Amino acid sequence: MEPAKEEESRRQKLLHPGKSLYQALLDSVILCNDSVKLQIINEKNKVPLLVEIFAIEGNIFRLKINEVSPLKSRYEVPDVLIKEPTTHRLSIAQKEGDILVLTCAGDDRKLHITANPFQIELESKGEAILSVNTNGLLYFEHLQPPPQNSKTTAQKKKDTSTDSSQENQEDLGLWQEKFGRFLDIKANGPSSIGLDFSLHGCQHVYGIPEHAETLLLKNTSDDDAYRLFNLDVYGHKIHDKMGIYGSVPFLLAHKPNRTSGIFWMNSSETLVEINTKAVMEHVLSKSPPDITKQRVVPQTDVRWMSEGGIIDVFLLLGPTPFDIFKQYAQLTGTQALPPLFSLGYHQCRWNYEDEQDVKAVDAGFNEHDIPYDVIWLDIEHTEGKRYFTWDKKKFQHPKRMQKLLKRKKRKLVVIIDPHIKVDPVYTLYSQAKKKGYFVKDRKGQDFEGICWPGSSSYLDFTNPEVREWYADQFAFKSYKGSTDILFVWNDMNEPSVFKGAELTMQRDAVHHGNWEHREVHNLYGFYQQMATAEGLIRRSRGQKRPFVLTRSFFAGSQKYGAVWTGDNVAKWSYLKISIPMLLTISIAGISFCGADVGGFIGDPEPELLVRWYQAGAYQPFFRGHANIKSKRREPWLFGDENTRIIREAIRERYTLLPYLYSLFYRAHTTAEPVMRPLWVEFPEEQETFGVEDEYMLGNALLVHPVIEQEATTVNVLLPGSDEVWYDFRRFRRLDYPGTLKIPVTLESIPVFQRGGSVVPLKTTVGRSTEWMTDISYELRVALDSKDFAIGELYLDDGHSFQYLHKKQFLHRKFTFHKNVFSSSCADEIGQYRTKCVVERVLILGVQKQPTSVTASLQGKRDGKDKDVVFTYDAKTSTLTLEKLLLNVGADWEIHIK
Repeated sequence: MEPAKEEESRRQKLLHPGKSLYQALLDSVILCNDSVKLQIINEKNKVPLLVEIFAIEGNIFRLKINEVSPLKSRYEVPDVLIKEPTTHRLSIAQKEGDILVLTCAGDDRKLHITANPFQIELESKGEAILSVNTNGLLYFEHLQPPPQNSKTTAQKKKDTSTDSSQENQEDLGLWQEKFGRFLDIKANGPSSIGLDFSLHGCQHVYGIPEHAETLLLKNTSDDDAYRLFNLDVYGHKIHDKMGIYGSVPFLLAHKPNRTSGIFWMNSSETLVEINTKAVMEHVLSKSPPDITKQRVVPQTDVRWMSEGGIIDVFLLLGPTPFDIFKQYAQLTGTQALPPLFSLGYHQCRWNYEDEQDVKAVDAGFNEHDIPYDVIWLDIEHTEGKRYFTWDKKKFQHPKRMQKLLKRKKRKLVVIIDPHIKVDPVYTLYSQAKKKGYFVKDRKGQDFEGICWPGSSSYLDFTNPEVREWYADQFAFKSYKGSTDILFVWNDMNEPSVFKGAELTMQRDAVHHGNWEHREVHNLYGFYQQMATAEGLIRRSRGQKRPFVLTRSFFAGSQKYGAVWTGDNVAKWSYLKISIPMLLTISIAGISFCGADVGGFIGDPEPELLVRWYQAGAYQPFFRGHANIKSKRREPWLFGDENTRIIREAIRERYTLLPYLYSLFYRAHTTAEPVMRPLWVEFPEEQETFGVEDEYMLGNALLVHPVIEQEATTVNVLLPGSDEVWYDFRRFRRLDYPGTLKIPVTLESIPVFQRGGSVVPLKTTVGRSTEWMTDISYELRVALDSKDFAIGELYLDDGHSFQYLHKKQFLHRKFTFHKNVFSSSCADEIGQYRTKCVVERVLILGVQKQPTSVTASLQGKRDGKDKDVVFTYDAKTSTLTLEKLLLNVGADWEIHIK
């Protein structure tokens, strides 16, 4: 791979921290209904910039900086925000000398704007939260006409740098740049932007996926910034800040009393530098006499640098982690509610050979009593890598194959990549060619690059008309051989271009609206997934939820489906790094994420495969996948004992589905991540801030996968000084939080249930999720130190939009309080009929054996209580209530005496 020189960042790095060259013209301030506008000017080149500040509902500020009168429009990211945000009016609280103070009516937030040098500080309740341009690194290359001759070029070199003189500098990629043998012509010249932010009191920052790096973001050096640039990186390195498949320019900063966030809405190549340091803070003593004291406090400086576009940044003020998740979702949307089958286990490899192979693998799961929901087909299922087609020899009867799967209540996923084989007799290609739907090169011809089919053109998904047309390709009449159980995998959509600079599209390729690829690069996969999801919805006439997995993603991709971490390797180190990678993706808004179980590249040893299945079973997206060169690794190919353990892990996943589905409903409605770092649940406990080898699944389960070879113990941090924890399988109560050495065997991984929670489970499993619709529930109630517990269950038909359009769902709330366990309605709007019953309740942490247990249905006319069959295990303090047969949709109470 040819490494990019990133000349725009080298130009920006000529600007060092210090006094900003920009000053605000306070006489230019205009108060509008939705914003405050003012101009700032660079003291060297005198080019004015327009600053717009918006106070957005829900404790968010937005800052936009653009040229006052650019030579042409600069790119502003469309389609990522779900709507134009609702704003509050800002007013001037103070304006004297060099200072302007803005406030919102009835609000404790203030914006302090300093004129010279230009800086902004956000304050809440008298505390400085975040400041902008503190280090003077605001950078903005204004658009200019191309140089006509050497004299103009010399002048251009003099004027181009907005922030530092370049008279004696070489041309740092201002108008063209070489990437190995590729020449990148910059038709609009230099256009890079940058800005720095200081997060006061913070030394822990997270987010900005995707990197194979630690959960806690590290300090960067000059040549080691975090890069956001979507790339196809086969067997990506570990502990590397290079950009891989996805980019979400969203960073979270956390300290014990506040979480804040920065969402840098820019889809061009972006570099993020991080520097955590100690600074002196002046504190005015509150007791007389008033004297100023000094104390050392942490501060994290974050510098964002992008190749193009404008500065458009959202500052999220929390103050809690869950507030931040809601604020970000308010802007970019929540996780789409997935169809239930997609939370089951997925079996994939590159490639299942033919229809007979699919049939044999499917039968193997039944034969070995292992549940699964979806079998996947990679690129070899097509006719010569032509997507939306079938290989005529290997897959002669695709509908019949799907009919057999449907009879087993299973699904099929096929791969559909964005590159289209250059072949005039291939209908998809000829139609797109005729309509002008491909990305162009800088000369106006269809861009051609090499990918799996050979010479290929790339659909321009940034064009709404192309997305409409593409969505129509999924109609049954268009996609011959497809049925309603076929779903889609979008791969190679960074976009991947073999033999291209960095294996991707040249930056000077041209998209809809005459925008260069450099401006939209990180949005390409986002748009393909959007169009694919729309196609699957349209195929069902708006009735059924889609399932679309994408490799490339951006902010807002959560609205369209799932992502995975790409081409990982069958090594322990990749299992280990998958946890912080998934946690980072999760807190950046994309809850539906996973890593290929077993590692895509290579052949995992049996122990590694077992451990990966155990980890994957407790992560949001659960798929086994392998490279074409890897040995076959269906779960039953590693000996009876390993088959048994893998079977148990997968079956555990199916038992957990009611809890997982309820978590996804919360992700969909309230933006709570399904998989979350410990610090999210324990925001004041500093020992959790850097933990990345264990995590919370929802608020109730703590999971610690085994990630070391031949491990016999793992060190597990059970956080919370007043928390009670229970072994999820053995029910043993652990009253002493802290770091515990937990013995492990190959049988399972440590999972603990948090006291005060209720986890809904299925009592048995079926061959797939659809076989389990009427299987009864078990409620696992874990009491806290005050003998209290609360939990919920969300239930709908698992596949349609009826939960949304016709409110056909059940949302139940379970509470244990004062020896009464009750079921009540959590959302009166929802109505859904189910035959399903709660058959069993396990209550963990019951201190003594009860004398009687009775159940009563609320509102039942005869009002008679029914005696409940129960057993009590004094060793584990567990009360088991059996044969309850209480309807899951009814209100009822269980009294323990």
